Order: sequence, then structure tokens, then C-alpha cells
Amino acid sequence: MQPLLPTKEAADLHPHQSSPPAVEPVEPSAWKRRALGLVAVGLVACYGIAHLSPCHTKVDPVEQVLQLQPLTDGHNDFAEFIRSYYNNHIYQSNFSDKIELPGQVDFPRLEKGRVRGQFWSVYVACNESSPSPNYEYIHDTLQQIDLIHRLATLYPDHLTLVPNTTAFLDIFKTSTTRIASFLGIEGLHQIGSSASTLRLYHSLGVRYATLTHFCHNEYADSASPAQPLHHGLSSAGRHMVLEMNRLGMAVDLAHVSAKTMHDALDTSKAPVLFSHSSAYALCNHPRNVPDDILHRLAENGGVVMVTFFPEYTRCSSSEGGSERDDPEPATLSDVADHIQYVGDMIGYKHVGLGSDFDGMGEAVRGLEDVSKYPDLIRELLRRGVGVEDVAGVIGGNVLRVMRGVEDVAAEMVEEGVRPLED
Repeated sequence: MQPLLPTKEAADLHPHQSSPPAVEPVEPSAWKRRALGLVAVGLVACYGIAHLSPCHTKVDPVEQVLQLQPLTDGHNDFAEFIRSYYNNHIYQSNFSDKIELPGQVDFPRLEKGRVRGQFWSVYVACNESSPSPNYEYIHDTLQQIDLIHRLATLYPDHLTLVPNTTAFLDIFKTSTTRIASFLGIEGLHQIGSSASTLRLYHSLGVRYATLTHFCHNEYADSASPAQPLHHGLSSAGRHMVLEMNRLGMAVDLAHVSAKTMHDALDTSKAPVLFSHSSAYALCNHPRNVPDDILHRLAENGGVVMVTFFPEYTRCSSSEGGSERDDPEPATLSDVADHIQYVGDMIGYKHVGLGSDFDGMGEAVRGLEDVSKYPDLIRELLRRGVGVEDVAGVIGGNVLRVMRGVEDVAAEMVEEGVRPLED
């Protein structure tokens, strides 16, 4: 699919286990009656009433995975696409209709893809690498956050904004259609040099912040080829990482330089995440994660959410790891390669999914839109990745990380750590 709008990438080129429900004491005779009743129900279900022929039911392993954990994507630009394509006007269209929007995301396809959790990106482009604030970024960020809130109000059967992982999992347990939703901002240029703004965003549902986008800012250097400003995190950046820890906002290291990755891992008290990055060894793009960082990520307890962005999935040439040097387009199999590479190296509990749908033009073959996630699950299972591991990849792992972020925040508040003052 050719992009209908300029895309942001092209422009710059144990999950929480709740207690089991209480069971009322039952007399032994009642237990026997209940057991016999269950056997009878099972026999009827298996043999049927009209035809006494045995059935041989086989559980679809893909369905088994989807029942274990909410399929949760770490990065989706649907809101930015709607804001741009419809000029921030959402009431003239019915987005729940059985029609496909021009991008890679809409409610019918999200339902078909069995998406049950989502980090909606609040993306605002940065125009230059500079330590100076641009207050228009705050306006645009708030406008896009407001759009997501309005969508959730208008389509309550599809979207529910949640404050924490407990509420997130409650949606998964109680609804088969609603998508539990967190927000994420894509670069600290969006806070206007103010921790107060960051706290405001958190109060509105933002649960991760990418330290940079394609531009350096006053807090950190990005993966941009531009001359570094700080050679990693600045002093202000270290303070901001700790404020994010105190707030319960995950530190996202997608888009940052390798030195910034190291500095953030040195600084953060909480697990970190890469919301949409892949393995550098398979595609040596600076947006991907080198092996030494992957090992540090495992020590940190974090997660890398493998992206579906074609240019980060299959490089046209590679100097450091992959021998791929061909013009073949990226495919679902290539995405599975990245997942398997990271999982085999540092453990599958450190892998997630971060598609970047609606933030790219043409998607990888086989993962053209949000309806295709079950196909990726099936491919991972076909390769021999265990059901529990795949369930972690599709959602359990990032929710474990977010619970860890929440736990660290609670500890810091209990210790009396005060908010960062500007």
C-alpha cells in the first residue's frame, strides 16, 4: 500500500496473576453431584444428543495463546493518522462501520486481529535537533491526547483508557471486544522542557515516554546521524528518567543512540522498554538494538517490542550480522526471525510486539495490517516456540514490565521521593 499521508518514519529517514475467585464450601455429596454433572455435560458435548458418535476436539494452539494473555501492541499510530487524515474531526464518520480506513488500522480489523491491548502513540514530529523548547509541540500533543480520549468516549465498546495494569487485565477478563489502552509520547521534545508537562501527560493516560524521536533534545541524543549534543543522556535527562520512574511512566529507548541506551540503563531504577525496535544483528539500522544492549536489557528485566517497519526488519545491506544483501521485501518470516533471535539470545520473556502500524507506508508482506497478528502467532508456534513463550511475546511480557514500573513508582513514593521541580 502506498502511503496516503507522509509518515513519521519516512519523513526523517509474571504478567499480574490475580487471586482465583473465592469458592463457597461445598459438602462432599454436593461435590460428587457437581462432578457427575460435569461428566454428563462433557459426554453430551462430546457425543451429542442426536448422533452418538464420538468427537475429537483439538484446541487450536493460536487460540490457546490468545486466551492466555491479551494481545498487546507497543506502538500504533492510528490516532495520529486519524488526526491528520480527518483534520482532528471525528464526528462526521463512523469508525465502527464494517469498512476499512485507508491506513493499516480500524476497529473491524483490530477485532479480526484479536487485539486486546494497545499503547496508542501520541506522535508529534520534531523539526530540528535542539535543546530549546518548542511550545507548539505541547499544543499538538494535547490535541492528539484529547482525540484519543474522545475516541474512547465515542466508541466505548472498542476502546477503554486504563490507569494501570490491574485495570488493563480486568478489561481482558471481562470483555471480548474492548481494547485496554495506554498512551505513549514519542520524544521528550513534546514536554517543552518541563517536568510539570510530563506529569500532566501522565495524568491523562501517558504510560511511556520515548526519550527522543529522530531529533536530539535537551535530555538525550537520538539515533540520528546528526552530531551528538550530549553523547548520551544529559544531566537533565538523568533527572527526567528518575522522574519517570517516580511517576510510573516507562522509559522507552526506541529511537535513541546506543550511548543513550547505556546511560538510561545505568540510570533507571525500573525496567525499560523499546516500544518499536528490532535486532541490530539481523538488520544493522541504528534504530535497532545491538547485542550488548540486549544482554543489559535482560539484566534490567525490560522488553524489546519487535517492530514490523520494513526498513528495520530486512536491511538492503548489512555489515555487522545478517548476510542479507538483496532487494527482497521484508516478510512476516523476517519479523519472526527477529523475535526468535532475541528470544533465543536473552529469553522470550524479554520480547514483545511493537508494530508501528499507521506510522509507515507499505507494511511487511504477511503483516499488512492489524488483522494479521494471528498469522504471526501461528508462525512462531510452527517454529517450535512454546505456547507460554508466545503468550508472553504477544502481551504478557510488556505487562510484566509495566507492573514492574508501577512497583518501582510505589516504592519511590513510599521512600518520600518528591517530584522533580523545573
